[in-house]
Amino acid sequence: MRKFQHKNLANGIWQKKPFLEQMANIGSEVYRALNWRKKGEEKYAYDAFVRSLELFDLTKESKLTYGQGKELCRMREMWVDYFMYDNVYNSDDEFFNRYFTELTIAYKNKYRGGM
Repeated sequence: MRKFQHKNLANGIWQKKPFLEQMANIGSEVYRALNWRKKGEEKYAYDAFVRSLELFDLTKESKLTYGQGKELCRMREMWVDYFMYDNVYNSDDEFFNRYFTELTIAYKNKYRGGM
């Protein structure tokens, strides 16, 4: 049995959320990982990284359009490459912060009536 960090989301609630909301929440964990790493707190950074992967994987279990699935998988690949491996995509903190900030703004504008 898989151990979930986000236990309350793993029971199917997550898959009912809109894709933009899911991505915005993934972005929160990505931001935490980057922020902790910048502060030199590698354990906290790694824990946030693992939580972000869990949210990526829970999102893959949602009903996604082809484009959403492709974007999700590519972003997960880039994030893992940047955080843990050789950064073959030449990503940086600013790229991930900008990407997920734009998704958060799009979510708030669409579902919450603006910022």
